[in-house]
Amino acid sequence: MNRTFKVPCPNCGGSATRNYFTSKESRYNACPQNQIIQVECADCDYLMVMCSVSGNVVEAYGSGIPVLAKKTLVR
Repeated sequence: MNRTFKVPCPNCGGSATRNYFTSKESRYNACPQNQIIQVECADCDYLMVMCSVSGNVVEAYGSGIPVLAKKTLVR
């Protein structure tokens, strides 16, 4: 089942979309049971895809986040 919510963007504070995907809708296989949370913001081109079971980040991108900050956050 796919669920979508409007949330504040963690990068710019604009209007972002949080999608919850289950195994049938998921296109990522790096998560047990393929339960994925995807947050994306069209205002600042932010993307965060994470596994809702383990909390591991599968994919992330933020155009306004400096490279040094990205390395610090990914630890």
